[in-house]
Amino acid sequence: MNTLQIRDAKAVFSAVIAAAEQGRPTLITRHGRPSAMVVPVEDGRRLYPDHLPSFADYLLSMPAAPELSIERDTSSLREVDW
Repeated sequence: MNTLQIRDAKAVFSAVIAAAEQGRPTLITRHGRPSAMVVPVEDGRRLYPDHLPSFADYLLSMPAAPELSIERDTSSLREVDW
């Protein structure tokens, strides 16, 4: 993987894109610390898919629970003084 400082990456941006097209990621640093990475589109799509299911879709995709036959106990749990 190639590593460039941000000012150098700006100067050779076309080369950074060409490297990504060829499957080679480039790490961009700012003041010597990693800041961003230019990766091939396939890698980016794998990491960040276009469609993430909503929570509702996730719940609806779960298998249905079997029918439960439970009767509620309506008796009082304790005496209450009024």
